[in-house]
Amino acid sequence: MSDFPVTALRSVEFTTPHLAGSIAFYTEVWGLDVVAEAGGTVYLAATGSDFHVLELTPGEVTSLRKVSFRARSQDDLHRLFARARQSGCEVISSPVPSPAPSGGESFMVREPQGCAIEFVHGDRNKPPRVIADHPERLAHVNINSVDIEKLSAFYQETLGFRLSDRSKLMAFLRCNDDHHAVVLAEAPRNGLNHVAFLMPDLESVMRGSGRMVDHGYPIGWGVGRHGPGDNVFAYFVDPAGAVIEYTAEVLQIDDSYVAKGPGDWVWPPGRTDQWGIAPPKSEACKTAQLAVPFATARA
Repeated sequence: MSDFPVTALRSVEFTTPHLAGSIAFYTEVWGLDVVAEAGGTVYLAATGSDFHVLELTPGEVTSLRKVSFRARSQDDLHRLFARARQSGCEVISSPVPSPAPSGGESFMVREPQGCAIEFVHGDRNKPPRVIADHPERLAHVNINSVDIEKLSAFYQETLGFRLSDRSKLMAFLRCNDDHHAVVLAEAPRNGLNHVAFLMPDLESVMRGSGRMVDHGYPIGWGVGRHGPGDNVFAYFVDPAGAVIEYTAEVLQIDDSYVAKGPGDWVWPPGRTDQWGIAPPKSEACKTAQLAVPFATARA
C-alpha cells in the first residue's frame, strides 16, 4: 500500500487583472460560491467539503500564484517541509498557523521550476452539498514543464507522489486513489497548462458545458474521454485567459495498477481522445495553455 504524505490537491490561486469579472464568472457561470475575503484575496468553494478550491487575487497579469496540497498529518507537514528545503526549494514561508480563512498550519515553497506550492494540515472543512452540474472539488492541476523528468522526480522523491502513467508529452502523478492529481506537460516554458474541476458525473459535464456555451464561452476541446485516467473532459478559457476543465469519472487505482508508457497511448490519425468525436483543440485554447506564467514573487 502506497504511503502518501500528501493526501489531496486542495486549491489553486490565480492572480487576475479583472477581479470583479473573474468573481462574476466563477460564481455566476462556472458554479463556485464566494465563502470568504481576506487581504484582498477572494476565496471560492465548490460543493464538496473543502473550505475553498480557488483563490482570486488582484494582479497586473493572469498568473498561477500557488498550488495548495493537503498533508496527511502535522508530522507529515513538517517532514515535507524539511525534505523540500533539503531538495533546494526556495522557502517562501515556514510551517506556521495559516493566515487564510480556512485556517490550519501551512508552509509554502517554490519548487525547482518556479511554481509556488503550499502544504496545509488541519484546515477547515464544510458540509458537502450535491448540485448536479456544479464542481465538487479540484481534480488535477496540469503544469507546463521544460524538463518533465526532473520535475516528475521531484514530485516522487521529495513529495511522495507516484507515477501513474507516462504518455509521449505528459507525466501523470497521484497522491491518493485518483489516477492523477498533478499532470506535467512538455512545453517550451514553465507555467500553468490548466486546472481541472471534478463534476459529479458525465451528465454534469455535459450540462455544465452547455451552460458555458449559453454564456458565450465556447468549448476549447471536448467533450471527450482521455486515455490516461479515463476521465471525461471539456476545456474552456476563462475571462482572464486561464484554461479550466470540467471533468468526471476519473479512474480510481491502487498499487496493483501497472503504469503504462507512451506506446500504450496512441490514437488513430486525427483522433485526440478515446471517443474520437471531439473537434480538434481550438487555437485559442492551445494559445492559452502556454500563456499563464507562475507568479514570480509573493507579498
